[in-house]
Amino acid sequence: MATVNPYLTFHGQCEEAFKFYESAFGTKVPFWGRFGEMPPMEGMPPLADEYKNQIMHVSLPISKETTLMGSDSLPGMGEYKNGNDFSVSINTESREEALNLFTKLSEGGKVTMELQDTFWGAYFGMWEDKFGIQWMVNYDDPAKAQAH
Repeated sequence: MATVNPYLTFHGQCEEAFKFYESAFGTKVPFWGRFGEMPPMEGMPPLADEYKNQIMHVSLPISKETTLMGSDSLPGMGEYKNGNDFSVSINTESREEALNLFTKLSEGGKVTMELQDTFWGAYFGMWEDKFGIQWMVNYDDPAKAQAH
């Protein structure tokens, strides 16, 4: 069964916020993924130096069941403001479960990233549902994780 976690979006303060959350929850971020680590993407301009050290993805374990996740936003990633600066992140146990939830929950909404295989080895997609709620779905394929 899928797990559901909050995903917070920041405007350059993600690292500062998650260091604060580490101290509050008494746990540690195991990996800080930065935008500068992304491979070049076809059709996208090179990333400006000022954004390379910003956070692309971070996960902070809160408990056995809950992980607080986050990232900074880059220009062109959509307009984030208080109220839509979070998403519900679903981690599934199979590609089929990811596709099923993506298809059903995005119905009538706006897909912002098609469900696809990613450079970090996951099957991932994002959308805003018909009620304006931001969602993400992720399946970490164990076979692909071992290859990275």
